[in-house]
Amino acid sequence: MINKKVEKALNNQVKIEAESSQAYLAMASWAECNGLNGTALFLYEHSDEERQHMLKLVKFINERGGTAIIPELNKPTTAFKGIKDIFTTLLSHEVNVTKEIHEVVDVCLKEKDYTTHNFMQWYVSEQIEEEALARSIMDKIGLIGNDKGGLYLFDRDLEKLSTVAPANGPA
Repeated sequence: MINKKVEKALNNQVKIEAESSQAYLAMASWAECNGLNGTALFLYEHSDEERQHMLKLVKFINERGGTAIIPELNKPTTAFKGIKDIFTTLLSHEVNVTKEIHEVVDVCLKEKDYTTHNFMQWYVSEQIEEEALARSIMDKIGLIGNDKGGLYLFDRDLEKLSTVAPANGPA
């Protein structure tokens, strides 16, 4: 049976991952509506990834004898000033998610739940990658500045990074 404090911390993380998915979905929609199709594809994919992180937690909680709570979600921001605003928000969000994951790990250690601690190490490693990617994107945006040609190439590069086909393209 899962420790109740650990279960509560994991359920909080379920909400954080679900809200991350919604936030990236809102960013993707904004990007798509503003002609940034590569950025949109990248963010749609990122939204799906966050949802998978949430599902992984839900299944783990239930498999350990707990009850995963499917939370009510806060409405994400839907208005952005531009691509720099989107990725600044994304980086800030990922840094906060990392902090929250560390809180779950801390609860696991305090409660001596080494099974969940081991499970959470995947999330710790994943966050290192997520933050590094966001910082790398911010560095590129910094290099682009206000150059519209650079923005076009950046957006095209993000589209190439995406593993999903464009909605209006071949499947």
